[in-house]
Amino acid sequence: MKNSRTTSRAKRHRRVRSSIKGTAERPRLAVHKSLRNLQVQLIDDVAHKTLAEASTLTSKSVSNMVLAETIGKTVAEAALKLNIKEVVFDRGGYIYHGQIKALAEAARAVGLKF
Repeated sequence: MKNSRTTSRAKRHRRVRSSIKGTAERPRLAVHKSLRNLQVQLIDDVAHKTLAEASTLTSKSVSNMVLAETIGKTVAEAALKLNIKEVVFDRGGYIYHGQIKALAEAARAVGLKF
């Protein structure tokens, strides 16, 4: 039986999450993508706290790529306000392409390192 795209992505995410942990000094930049929205969180896995978040739920833009860049800049600025300069990038099992790549490059452009 062939795995669906969703099942394969979930397997990849579980496999990667077994080795990625976020700390207070270097939190995890977790990305979740649905068909309509993109959500990003900075998570401290040790304290089980979300330090910052950004999403496209309230944005009104025409292009998903522009939204991804905006979300990347927003979360990077929030991280820098919290004195966080380095993060661990958790792409959630998604391919590093399109929206995920645009988000990551926009965050790096603001000054976040990962």
